[in-house]
Amino acid sequence: MRKWIPLAAVCLGAFMLLVDVSIVNVALPPMSADLHSSFTALQWVVDVYALVLAALLMAFGSLGDRLGHRRLYLAGLVVFAVASLACGLAPNAGTLIAARAVQGIGGAAMMTSTTALIAGAYQGRDRGTAFGVWGAVNGAAAAVGPVLGGLLTDWLGWRSIFVVNVPVAAVAVALTLGRLHAAPQQARGRLDLPGAASFTVFAAALTYGLIESGEHGWGSARVLGPVGLAVVALAVFAAVELRTARPLLDLSLLRNRTFLGLTLGGLLMTAGAFAQLTYTSIWLQQVVGLGPLQAGLAVCPLAIAAFVVAPVSGKVFDRAAPQLPIGVGLLLIGTGTLLLRLVSAGSSWTALLPGMLVVGVGVGLSTPTLISTALAAVPRERAGMASGAVSTGRQLGYALGIAVLGSVFQAGLRHAGAGPDRHAAFADALDRVYLAAGLTGLAAGLLVLALVRRAPAPADVHPAEPQAARPQPVAAPE
Repeated sequence: MRKWIPLAAVCLGAFMLLVDVSIVNVALPPMSADLHSSFTALQWVVDVYALVLAALLMAFGSLGDRLGHRRLYLAGLVVFAVASLACGLAPNAGTLIAARAVQGIGGAAMMTSTTALIAGAYQGRDRGTAFGVWGAVNGAAAAVGPVLGGLLTDWLGWRSIFVVNVPVAAVAVALTLGRLHAAPQQARGRLDLPGAASFTVFAAALTYGLIESGEHGWGSARVLGPVGLAVVALAVFAAVELRTARPLLDLSLLRNRTFLGLTLGGLLMTAGAFAQLTYTSIWLQQVVGLGPLQAGLAVCPLAIAAFVVAPVSGKVFDRAAPQLPIGVGLLLIGTGTLLLRLVSAGSSWTALLPGMLVVGVGVGLSTPTLISTALAAVPRERAGMASGAVSTGRQLGYALGIAVLGSVFQAGLRHAGAGPDRHAAFADALDRVYLAAGLTGLAAGLLVLALVRRAPAPADVHPAEPQAARPQPVAAPE
C-alpha cells in the first residue's frame, strides 16, 4: 500500500480545493444572517474563489515547471490552510470574500501541480489506475461539496466548512514531505509576467461581465465595459505569447487538434456538468423545502456514479482510443442534464435522480482519460504547461458556466412573471438552465469526437523535465 501514499497526498489536496468550489452554496443563507450582509453580496463568496482559480492556473503551471511541482504544491497547501482559517474567523462579508480570494491562490498552486505529481510518481498501468482514482476524486468533489456543506452547517455552523480544511491540509503536508519526492530537474528562466497579467485580466473581466449580465442586462455599461476589457486583454495576451521566448502558453500547442479539442472539451464539460448544481440547490431549498443537508444529498447520486465509474474507466480504457471514453462521457453528461428537465412545478427531488446518475457516469468516463491524454498529446517539456492550460479551461468553464446559467435562470424567472405560482416559475427557469447546460455537454462531446486522435501512451509523459529555452515545435496538426 505504500506506493499509493503519494496518490493519497495529491488526492487530499485536490479533493479539498475542489470541494471548496461548491461547499458554500448551501451555507450562504446562514452566512448572510450571521454577517448581516445581503445574499447577493455573499454570492461573491462562491464566485471569487472560482474566478481566482481560473485566472491563475496557467501562471502557476509555468511557475511549477521552474520552482518544482512538489514545492509549489506544499506552498499551496499552507496558503490554502491559512486562508481557510481566516474564512472561518471572518467578522464580516468583506473579510470573508478577501480570504476566499486568497484561498483561490492556494488552490490554484495545488491544482496545477496535482497531475504533474501523479505523472511523475507512477508509470505504466499504475499511472492509469492513479489517474482513475484522481479522476474519481475530481468528479465526486464538486457534487459532494453541497453534502458536506449541509452536514457541517447543520451540525457545527457555517464557519466549520472552512476550518475543517486546516487539519486536512496538515495531513496532506505530512504525507507530501514524507512520501512524495521532488523531481531532480526543473525549468529555468523568467516567468512570463506580462502574459500572466493579461490572462488574469481577461478571465476576471469576462467572468465579472457575465455575472453582471444577469441583473443588469447585456446592454448595460456594467456588462459591456468588462466584456470589452476582456477582449482587449485576450488580444494583448496573444500578442505577448507570440513574442516572448518563454511563454505562459505556447500558442503553437493549439494547432494540435487533440490538445485543442481536450482543452475546449474540459471547459465545456464543467460548464455543462457542474455549474447547474448551484441553481438546482436553490430550487431544492426554496421550492421543494429541503434543508441544507437534504439538498446536498439529493445531488449525491452524481458523485456516487462518478466515483464508481472513474477508476474502472482509467483501467479499461488505458490503451483505447482516447476520444471514445471522453467523447461518450461528454455526450452522457449532455444527455443526463437534459433528463433533468423532467423537473416540473409539482416535482420532488426524485425527479433529479435519472439525470444525476447519467451525468455522474459521464463525468466518471471522461475526466481521468481527458487529463492523461492531454499530457500525452504534447512534448514532455510542455507537460506542466499543458496541465495548467487544461485545468484552467475546466475551472474557467465552471466560473463562466455559473455566470451564464445565472443569467439564463434570472431570464427564466422574469419570463414566468410575478404570478402566484412560484413553483411553476422556478420550474420554467430551471428548464432553461438544464437545456443550456445539456446542449453544452452535447456540443463538448461532438467536439472531442471530431478533434481528438490517439496520442502517445500516458507513460511517455515526464512533466518534471525542464522547459527548453525557446518554445519547442509540436506535432503537425492532424
